[in-house]
Amino acid sequence: MDEAIRTRRSIRKYEHKPIPREVLEQLLEAARLAPSSDNHQAWTMVVVQDDAMKEKLASASAGQRFVAECSAYIVGVAQPEVSYSTVDMTIALDHLSLRAVELGLGTCWVGDFDGERIRDLLGIPKGREVTICMTVGYPVESPRARRRKESSELFHAEVWGGRIG
Repeated sequence: MDEAIRTRRSIRKYEHKPIPREVLEQLLEAARLAPSSDNHQAWTMVVVQDDAMKEKLASASAGQRFVAECSAYIVGVAQPEVSYSTVDMTIALDHLSLRAVELGLGTCWVGDFDGERIRDLLGIPKGREVTICMTVGYPVESPRARRRKESSELFHAEVWGGRIG
C-alpha cells in the first residue's frame, strides 16, 4: 500500500482499453470495504463504460476530454440526509484509487461537473446527490511527483504550533 500511496498520480491520458470484469470487481470491492460513519454506507456509485455515455458525461463535466477517453467514469452518489455520506463516498473512492494503482490503472478525481445534468443522464433518483466523480483507466502518461509541503507545515502536536517529534 505504501507504494500505491507514493506513486498515485492524477492521470488525464488513457489507453482506449476496457477494464476486465475481474479487475473492475477488485476496484469496487476496495471501495465497498472502506470505512463509513456508523457503517451506514450511505453512498452508491454508477460505473459508466459506454463510450457514447462517457461523451455525454464529458460534456456535463466541463467538457473535460479525459472523461470521455477513460475506461470507466465512476459517479459517486451520496444520500445527503445521512450525516457524513459525502465524506464516506470520498473515502470509498480513495480506497478505489489506491487499489487502482496496485492493479496498474490510473485515476483522476473530477470535481468540475454539473451534478443535476449527470443525475438526469444516468437516471439517478431525486434526493440523491452526485458529490464527486473519478476517471479510471490504463495510463498513457506517467506524471512526475509534484512538490508536497513539509510535515512541519501540515502537522501540529497537542496545540496549534506544537512541533511533532
